[in-house]
Amino acid sequence: MDQEDRIALFLDYENLALGARDHRGGVAFDFRPIADALAERGRVVVRRAYADWSYFDEDRRMLTRSHVELIEIPQRMGASRKNAADIKMAVDAIELAFEREYISTFVICSGDSDFTPLVHKLRELNKRVIGVGVEGSTSGLLPPACDEFLYYDRLEGVDIPPTRGGRARPAARQAGAEQRPPEPEQEVDRRPREAEPDRDADTLAVQVAQSVAGLQGSANGEVTASRLKRTLLRKDPTFSESDYGFRTFGELLRHLAERNVIELAEGPAKGDPEVSLPEHGDREVAFGLLRGVVADLGSGGNPVALSGLKNQVRRARPDFSEKKLGYRSFLQFCKAAATAGVLDLRWSPEADDYLLTTHP
Repeated sequence: MDQEDRIALFLDYENLALGARDHRGGVAFDFRPIADALAERGRVVVRRAYADWSYFDEDRRMLTRSHVELIEIPQRMGASRKNAADIKMAVDAIELAFEREYISTFVICSGDSDFTPLVHKLRELNKRVIGVGVEGSTSGLLPPACDEFLYYDRLEGVDIPPTRGGRARPAARQAGAEQRPPEPEQEVDRRPREAEPDRDADTLAVQVAQSVAGLQGSANGEVTASRLKRTLLRKDPTFSESDYGFRTFGELLRHLAERNVIELAEGPAKGDPEVSLPEHGDREVAFGLLRGVVADLGSGGNPVALSGLKNQVRRARPDFSEKKLGYRSFLQFCKAAATAGVLDLRWSPEADDYLLTTHP
């Protein structure tokens, strides 16, 4: 635990929550995807959110359940209320940077460029700074100032409403880049969480694969079994391998390795193997499955729309899950298959969807 990053989280809640609702079709803000993303990066020891909470009653209960300390900024006149929240948040962050030397990472959840000087000062104090903001409402000045910036819209667990005829992502507009079409929503699983089994072996495989993929993406060294176990416990403090019928965490990992969900290799310490996602095996089989389904549906070389394709793949193989392979979405899985040369994938403005075709 001594080698883990200690994280202090500061939320400019009005900026984040209203930005999410305004740019995501009115869908309510959910704190959990941010908590899960940070669990893959270290141990969060401070969680504070700043707002006039009389305007966010439901959100207040949601944040309290996630052990976020709520800092009240009473209603005042216009911009002065907003400035008061920003100033209080900045003062608290700098104070914590001096008083808690063990805190190595500060997370600033806001898209407001006014926090850019705070980011510069924290980095000057040898602190790592991670920014989190809603893509459509984040200033272009803030992300480059941070060591890492996470767009809330792209976090695992955030459902993106379809954008028809909307503006391109900010990243696609930079340096004359080609405007990319919006990513479709059709394949999002909208079943309520309560309807899903909590102690299911397939659910466990998805959780482990997603966590390994997230840890590998954070570029903080190899993913060891002990590090993976701590991450799973941060995401779900009630997690226990015994709930799935395994005596030890190592036994659980060996079971998943036999199913080709993960790969195990000798780690830096005895009994603490290195964990990674398989580069081949099930991934190639899944690519072949996708190609076969597209070929059947598009007989005669006709293109097949991405919408509804995942359901067709599941009919051919009911246990299919792109998340077991480390992909955040079905579209990302299809893009990987196209990159591997398995099939062609292109956006069609006429169909308002992605179209897939197999090679002749």
